[in-house]
Amino acid sequence: MSKKIGILTSGGDCPGLNAVIRGVAKASYEMMNDVEIIGIIDGYRGLIEGEYKVMKQSDFSGILTLGGTILGTSRQPFKQMRVIGEDNIDKVKNMKENYKKMGLDCLLILGGNGTHKTAALLSEEGLNVIGLPKTIDNDLYGTDVTFGFHSALNIATDAIDKLHTTAASHGRVIVVELMGNKTGWLTLSAGIAGGADVILLPEIPFDMDKVAKAVKKRAQSGKAFSIIAVAEGALDKEEAKMKRKERLRLRAEAGYKTISDKLATYIEKETGCETRVVVPGHLQRGGNPSAYDRVLSTQFGAYAAKLIKQNTFGVTVAMVKGVITQNPLSEIAGKAKLVSPDDQMIQVAKTMGVSFGD
Repeated sequence: MSKKIGILTSGGDCPGLNAVIRGVAKASYEMMNDVEIIGIIDGYRGLIEGEYKVMKQSDFSGILTLGGTILGTSRQPFKQMRVIGEDNIDKVKNMKENYKKMGLDCLLILGGNGTHKTAALLSEEGLNVIGLPKTIDNDLYGTDVTFGFHSALNIATDAIDKLHTTAASHGRVIVVELMGNKTGWLTLSAGIAGGADVILLPEIPFDMDKVAKAVKKRAQSGKAFSIIAVAEGALDKEEAKMKRKERLRLRAEAGYKTISDKLATYIEKETGCETRVVVPGHLQRGGNPSAYDRVLSTQFGAYAAKLIKQNTFGVTVAMVKGVITQNPLSEIAGKAKLVSPDDQMIQVAKTMGVSFGD
């Protein structure tokens, strides 16, 4: 069985991308004869511009533990895919033509929500596509977990652990801003794992005064410091009523860049507690994949190779109730897996005295 397989990584990088690439390659070489793998450079940009390289088997050695992506990545917004700009490039047409020029039998696309929307578009356009669920936000619909999430969770938890000691030493309130613009899975899990006292998520608009009261309550009980884990996309109840442009305008006028800056200023004013903001930022995307992500990525990659052998396309790989399986791209593209206010983890945290500011 001869197969020519294209692989690209799109959107933000994260630990586990190389482990998936390796899993696909090694399983494909084992299961099929005459396999050729084409690495597309810098995600959809490479597919649009026809930039790629023929991979050798040796290219897949020694990358299981390597963070980032050996193929490079870029962000190509889905809403711009059918828009022809000043460069006069028809992106969808180019991607289809380059797929054919490369002689691909299928295209594996590693990415998150936006990436999967474009993957579904290409599938509808007649290309043989398989998606693989990558995002540190763990918000891809239809899968229990995405690769990259657990590695980022370890980093975010470690950051909170380290902030405990300095916060306790100085009697400070530390607002640690974690990644998660639309969903709060990373902040929720890291907040619980790191013992945060307040956890603020995009899905649960919070009351600034209630957060300040939670800090005061701790101080009055003899606890001189507090740790507040806040997702970058969290909103207070007033901001939640506004459109994005209005929120950003009002923040800028008040001298705030982020919700964390706004919150820290409010807490210090209302409680008198010295408050600092810490933003781990892209540290959460970097470094080597955790052991969990290495195993998960290998499973996902090997399963994708099986789908290729079976000529099963138009799907994305997933884990559902501990079993590796697949979902139709048409059913998951454009849908986000949000944290429910009734989620069991939230209820557990509340029984432990954690405030969500609601």
